[in-house]
Amino acid sequence: MKNYLFAVLLALTFTSCKQAALEKIITPRNLTVNEDFNGIPKSKSEVLAIIDPDSSGKEAGKRVAIQFRDTTIAIEKGKKPKLDKFADARFINSQKTAVLVQTTIEPLYYVISIANGKVEVVDLNRASGSNGERQFLPGLEELTRTSFVINNDYFITAVNGKVYPIKRQNPDDRIPGQFVAYSRDKNTLVFLTDKALYQVSYKTDETFTQPIARKLDNVYNEIQQNYTWFTNDRGTSFLKKNADDNRIVDISEFKH
Repeated sequence: MKNYLFAVLLALTFTSCKQAALEKIITPRNLTVNEDFNGIPKSKSEVLAIIDPDSSGKEAGKRVAIQFRDTTIAIEKGKKPKLDKFADARFINSQKTAVLVQTTIEPLYYVISIANGKVEVVDLNRASGSNGERQFLPGLEELTRTSFVINNDYFITAVNGKVYPIKRQNPDDRIPGQFVAYSRDKNTLVFLTDKALYQVSYKTDETFTQPIARKLDNVYNEIQQNYTWFTNDRGTSFLKKNADDNRIVDISEFKH
């Protein structure tokens, strides 16, 4: 009887250890300059998978989890509860070695990726406002099926895993506006703020602020009818209000 109980206890201990090993908790790091997430897998198993962890429960389909082989990836940042289930997830390269995840409580984002056979997590949540409070979180806005803006802070191309920080008007605050337009080459992004159209090229960090004298009731019609794209001497496009014949363009409107 004692041998039987010992065998059962040993089996339970082994099972518990095995289950614990199926989760890997990772502390996120910051995005580095010119970093991309376009890693090539060295084997068929060196890819990430988006799974439904609640497939047998009442919340089936409402949340997703990320797995590498048979291990679920969890994120732990500081003293906050670990994150192992997400509101949304999408691959940002065709090889499925990098995935963008969104947290369930508010639209915060992380990139989970494989680099040299190792899983890493990159934090895409820049501090904003006094004491680092996130006062404005617009979430994800799609330009196309493979390119999108997240929280007015990053532009992502989901074919080659490129993540570009978007230059802010004020370095300490997230751009306080609605993403409303982009240039034909998709390099310049336009945000409608209270008193201006703030425009930024995510590739060159050039910015241009077009003041607006009144609230735009229908911003899309207003832009189409009263604004024109122009290109500066560096080849960067910006929206400018159609000028009167006698208006002099002030070069100080441009920032580099």
